[in-house]
Amino acid sequence: MNEDGIDPALSPLQFPTDYPIKVVGRTSRELRLRIDLVVQQHVPDLDPAQVSERASGAGNFTAITYVIVAQSREQVTALVGALVATEGVLMVI
Repeated sequence: MNEDGIDPALSPLQFPTDYPIKVVGRTSRELRLRIDLVVQQHVPDLDPAQVSERASGAGNFTAITYVIVAQSREQVTALVGALVATEGVLMVI
């Protein structure tokens, strides 16, 4: 059992694994910089080619997708928690 009470042998995810994380926020000059800094703290070996950005039709929102190589469930949980707490982030998928 891990600290979440989940038996890793029963988990459908086997680590390491490619894991997409989408972050949505209001478009601003600083949004991408803030989010990139948080992701780099949790995934220092992130491949820049695995990051994509898309603006909404009206340009009011920006969605940034990171495909990370997740090493553990704990890493993903910590990253998502830090992203949710980041100023300007509206949603993490």
